[in-house]
Amino acid sequence: MKITQTALPEVLLIEPDVHSDDRGFFLETWHAKKYAAAGLDAQFVQDNHSRSRRGTLRGLHAQLHKPQGKLVRVTLGEIFDVAVDIRQGSPTFGQHAGVHLSADNFRQLWIPEGYAHGFFVVSETVEFLYKCTDVYDPTGDIMIRWDDPAIGIAWPTKDPLLSERDRDARLLAEHDASELPVYSK
Repeated sequence: MKITQTALPEVLLIEPDVHSDDRGFFLETWHAKKYAAAGLDAQFVQDNHSRSRRGTLRGLHAQLHKPQGKLVRVTLGEIFDVAVDIRQGSPTFGQHAGVHLSADNFRQLWIPEGYAHGFFVVSETVEFLYKCTDVYDPTGDIMIRWDDPAIGIAWPTKDPLLSERDRDARLLAEHDASELPVYSK
């Protein structure tokens, strides 16, 4: 397994060892001891699976009361995946990292607690799986506008398919301090 820091040092790109032959492939997508030895020591309590069609943009989302670290991957199709540091006082506050994840490249992205997450579907369809370090709590939802100019994400679209909640999301600067996580290092 190869682990690489992204533009945000705590957001990690993981390339698992893939064993392929003429029958297909095999890889470990999570092995607690191996990932911990490589620097990712997380306890997961919830797994999620979504399917989306081309042009869909989901995000940017985070949770305040029960923040979730997320280990994300794609099992069908391709996405442009983004993490944004929204922790008050962080030296990388408002900065982002974006990577392409696909069923063909087998990459995973580790998004720690305190980061907003979103993705854009590049392929016809995508199936997206992610492990979370806490259970989802809708009362703590944080929604950041996908096209916030202060963050400056170069999404591969100008006109995505959005949910009503994502369409109505506020800019990061419009969030009160009490609505954002705090950096604690």
